[in-house]
Amino acid sequence: MIEQQNPDRSGYITSYVTHPYFSVIFWKFLLGLYIVPQQSLNLNVYCGFSTSYTGNLHIVQWEAPVRSSFWKEPHACTMEKISALKDQGNKALSAGNIDEAVRCYTEAVALDPSNHVLFSNRSAAYAKKGNYENALQDACQTIKIKPDWGKGYSRKAAALEFLGRLEDAKTTYHEGLRQEPNNQQLKEGLQNIEARLAEKTMMNPFAMPNLYQKLENDSRTRELLSDPSYRELLEKLRSKPSELGTTLQDPRVMTTLSVLLGLNLSEMEEEEEPTQPPPPKPKETQPPPPKEEDLPENKRKAVKEKELGNAAYKNKDFVKALKHYEEAVKHDPTNMTYISNQAAVFFEKGDYDKCRELCEKAIDVGRENREDYRQIAKALARIGNSYFKQDKYKEAVQFFNKSLTEHRTPDVLKKCQQAEKVLKEQEKQAYINPELALEERSKGNDAFQKGDYPLAMKHYSEAIKRNPQDAKLFSNRAACYTKLLEFPLALKDCEECIKLEPAFIKGYTRKGGALEAMKDFSKAMEAYQKALELDSNSKEATEGMQRCMVSQATRNDSPEDVKKRAMSDPEVQQIMSDPAMRMILEQMQKDPQALSDHLKNPVIAQKIQKLIDIGLIAIR
Repeated sequence: MIEQQNPDRSGYITSYVTHPYFSVIFWKFLLGLYIVPQQSLNLNVYCGFSTSYTGNLHIVQWEAPVRSSFWKEPHACTMEKISALKDQGNKALSAGNIDEAVRCYTEAVALDPSNHVLFSNRSAAYAKKGNYENALQDACQTIKIKPDWGKGYSRKAAALEFLGRLEDAKTTYHEGLRQEPNNQQLKEGLQNIEARLAEKTMMNPFAMPNLYQKLENDSRTRELLSDPSYRELLEKLRSKPSELGTTLQDPRVMTTLSVLLGLNLSEMEEEEEPTQPPPPKPKETQPPPPKEEDLPENKRKAVKEKELGNAAYKNKDFVKALKHYEEAVKHDPTNMTYISNQAAVFFEKGDYDKCRELCEKAIDVGRENREDYRQIAKALARIGNSYFKQDKYKEAVQFFNKSLTEHRTPDVLKKCQQAEKVLKEQEKQAYINPELALEERSKGNDAFQKGDYPLAMKHYSEAIKRNPQDAKLFSNRAACYTKLLEFPLALKDCEECIKLEPAFIKGYTRKGGALEAMKDFSKAMEAYQKALELDSNSKEATEGMQRCMVSQATRNDSPEDVKKRAMSDPEVQQIMSDPAMRMILEQMQKDPQALSDHLKNPVIAQKIQKLIDIGLIAIR
């Protein structure tokens, strides 16, 4: 083939194919693959050809206008394939078939690597799969292709959040809002990430970004910063906040907490100055909708019909509302809102099948016309609500999740969680079978007697699923956990056993045994005492009580054991994070006589007793 610029026709390329077989075939290939008319294929306008014979040579001459994207635009058939692959990917993603969705999007990207929607969808698929690095890469590519599209920034921020890069996610939300200041999804995402960052800072005050600046500005800690060991201590608490409980005796830590928390722990009786409320945020102005006179005639008529339909809908005149919405669809069949409004009418009438049919139609129209993803999400949520109304919770959850994939809103999320909760309870109730529970308990008893405690625990767990109201099953599983040294889990099962059957003595004795093993002797003695109240001749409870009394009087735990036990107890952590309690403990360390004064307060006495029981305070 010979290709050259046609000197007689500026902007055209003329090619000659000189082969008896490839003349027509190759010309058709070139015409089909590279000549993409802007509206429809018109040979007289967009391309021309002529043939001539020279001996046995068959020469085909063709020409076509040269455009800047002449060699890059996909053929119409290719566009159809891309659209089909994207739809397949969307359906697979909604159905939870993530690998299939990734495959479809990847094939579509290979055919059209400049399509930002494909990269965005694949980013969502990767995120759902847990492959957040790939999700981030695709989100970045989405922004690169279309930097003014807010959805790309939402995808990138979500991936960064999953990767734990909260500050980077916050920056990304800000970048997206600079492009789309009124994007509600970006605003909500920014609020959530700021809340997470604030929560993280509150949980560990040593993790605040301006830590050293705040300490430098306060006279109580300014001189301490010149000590390398102090800086080393700060970095240790920044990276490992769990070490705080073991460093509270260091006065520098108490002083630092006073500065970081804005408290004066040495003068707790003084009231803190009320913090000034932040200035009210300026009201955001929404962009004005297009004026009616700027719309085409058919769209103006459609809008008027919709407004009449809305008025009738509010007055519960559904027949009249439907009539106006149908007229609106006739005037503007490309707007999914009018079809979605029809679906809303049938939802109110209780015709849920017709409602779902119209919602599906609205979604198809919306996708064809690149409607806002929030409108797509709204139609999917309506389908979910229709199933919810019919108590079809499995289908409801499926469509609520589809809606949340398009756009995450609190109302739909709450409804989805309600449906999931009901569905889970239904499945749980359907699984109950007391006869099978007895079989599993028997198998568990056999395994327990043989010393195969993991197998026994497995059978007891299955028995509990089959009959969750049998207190003895929880008691038996607690015995397994105790044998496996999983004392917190044993304690949890004992609590459930007692809750189901308060007069079952085994629940109390096994609870006492778990607490005794955890060296919480005071609570263990309480459990044994409860058992003795039910049966004063219980040998197990009497011996347990005696062991606890001896252990409590002679305990001599190593610091490592005390630390481990304290860090695993949420109640202890809560006590040690209370600034008032830290002040009391510091005062007791300096003046042991102060203990008697503090014990007069029953709340403080209870907390001090807990610290004594756990071994953090020793009275000699």
